[in-house]
Amino acid sequence: MRVIVVGAGVVGTMHAWHAVNRGHEVVQIERESEARGASLRNFGQIWVSGRAGGEELETALRARELWESIGERVPGLGFRACGSLTLVRTARETAVAEAAVARPDAAARGYKLLTAEEARAVNPALRGDFTAALWCERDAAVEPRTAQLALKKELLASGRYTYLGGREVREVTGTASVRDDHGDVHTGDTVVLATGAWLGGLVRELAGPDLPVRRVRLQMMQTDPLGETLTTSVADADSFRYYPAYAGEALDALNAGQAQAPTAAEHRMQLLMVQRRDGGLTIGDTHEYEHPFAFDTVEEPYEHLTRVVESFLGRPLPRVRRRWAGVYAQCTDTSRVVHRQQVRDGVWLVTGPGGRGMTCSPAIAETTADELNW
Repeated sequence: MRVIVVGAGVVGTMHAWHAVNRGHEVVQIERESEARGASLRNFGQIWVSGRAGGEELETALRARELWESIGERVPGLGFRACGSLTLVRTARETAVAEAAVARPDAAARGYKLLTAEEARAVNPALRGDFTAALWCERDAAVEPRTAQLALKKELLASGRYTYLGGREVREVTGTASVRDDHGDVHTGDTVVLATGAWLGGLVRELAGPDLPVRRVRLQMMQTDPLGETLTTSVADADSFRYYPAYAGEALDALNAGQAQAPTAAEHRMQLLMVQRRDGGLTIGDTHEYEHPFAFDTVEEPYEHLTRVVESFLGRPLPRVRRRWAGVYAQCTDTSRVVHRQQVRDGVWLVTGPGGRGMTCSPAIAETTADELNW
């Protein structure tokens, strides 16, 4: 079988990975020389902790298994089973964490409520102000800026993989056949359009104007090396407000009785923080849904994140060396893991995982491969 994958972000690359590892030939086409979208502009978190029960959690747990097994083959992914700590300070925040630990699927996530002393034993860099922490053992991390490159190198070594960068697919020319802007036609048995947040142009022509997917913009930053090891990913209690696993009476009481800081509420913020292999910290993020998006980044969210991080670390944040914005595609029905649609004979559109993309992409691609009998 010959599979044409359009898009070299993490979703597209994982489709290429499954196809090659099932013995098929793959041509992957990317409009940039290398992917430059949300797949690189994220935390690199394999984030099981906040996923909704049922299909979403099952997808995340399967993806976690796949990330670990792929990481054993491809050390350049930087896979590490670091777990996460969500730090809480108030009785209402603690109640949400307690409700999470009481979930029937808490053991599958590796949830445990830790005292501040226990949390500092797990992550000694957290010397600041908090009273307890929700530990999620199943969370993990990879290096987002280099993961696709490491996967591509391994795919190229198979002898069944061709990468074509700097080419934009403009037209579906027949069954499982596309033409790029160099005039070349690529024909296979299946075409997968994994175009991320690129939802106009050919995607709109094929899927129609009512594609149930929206674009979301975020702001993030990265620091100089911390100078010590941050052994886990870290989140704050605002993350409870944005992940479906925490929905329930305790979260309702938190929302009713404890408002977010004004900047966090305005920019729909949560703290997520991961240490990179060079020791720097990736910190975010904001959520912007209204179009048109701003073209600039604003400083207030960064100032808010800096204050929160410093209060948890109990020390000044290292110098910020990078700030950026990114855009990802999210299903408008946020309970859906991904939008998978046959748009022409032999042509499938796979998009809209939202903030789940880095976490769930190996399992999303595996499901595509199974459904299409690769």
